[in-house]
Amino acid sequence: MPVYTTIFFDLDHTLWDYETNSRETLMEIFAEHKLLDFGISGFEAFLQQFKIVNQKLWHLYDHGKITSEIIRNQRFVQILEKFNVSDEPLSQKLSEYYLNVSPKKGNLMPCAVDTLKYLSKNYSLSVITNGFDDVQRTKLQAANITSYFDHIVTSETAGHKKPAREIFHFALEANNISANQAVMIGDNLSTDIAGAKNASIDSIFFNPEKIEHKVEVNHEINQLDELCALL
Repeated sequence: MPVYTTIFFDLDHTLWDYETNSRETLMEIFAEHKLLDFGISGFEAFLQQFKIVNQKLWHLYDHGKITSEIIRNQRFVQILEKFNVSDEPLSQKLSEYYLNVSPKKGNLMPCAVDTLKYLSKNYSLSVITNGFDDVQRTKLQAANITSYFDHIVTSETAGHKKPAREIFHFALEANNISANQAVMIGDNLSTDIAGAKNASIDSIFFNPEKIEHKVEVNHEINQLDELCALL
C-alpha cells in the first residue's frame, strides 16, 4: 500500500446513508401531503418511482446533460406524472419539503463514525461531492461529522463535477498535495473511481451491495471499517 497523507471521501451512499435518510423523508411527505388522496397507490410505489426518476436525473447531471435546477424543479413533477398526477404547485411543495428535510437527517452508513475517528488520527480527510453546496454541508452538520474534514469540495465550489479531473485537482490544491499522496473512497464506479483515475489518484471502491463489475480498481471494500486495516 502506498504512503498516503490525505483521504478523499465521497459523501452520499459512502458516508451519509442516502437511502435511509431519503426513505424517512419520503414517508413523511407521503403521509403529510396525503398522496393517497391523489390516486397514488401506496408508499412503496411512490418510493420506487422516486428512485427511478432520481437516478435518471442524477445520471444526467453527473454527465453534464442537465443543471442542478432541473433536478430541484423537475424531480417531483416527473414522479407525479408516473401516477397521472399533473399538479405543479404540489410538485413544488414536495420538492421544497424534500430539499429542506432530507439533508437534516443524520443517518450514516455502518461504522462511518468509528472509521473517521480512526483515520483522522493519521490522515487529512476531505469530502469530494457532486451535491449542492448548501445541501451537502447541511448533511455533514446533521450527521455531526463536519469536524473530521479539513476541506469540503463540492462541484459547485470547484466548478466541475466528478468524474472530471478538475474537481480532484481542486481538492489536491486545497490540500497542497500531489496526486500520489491521496486516495479516493467512493461507491460510484462512474464518478468516484473513474474520476480518481482521470486525475491519477488511487481509489478504493466501497461496494456494500457487493455488485459485480469488471472495472479495475486499486482496492475494494464492503464495509467502511475495512479501511482501518487497509490504511
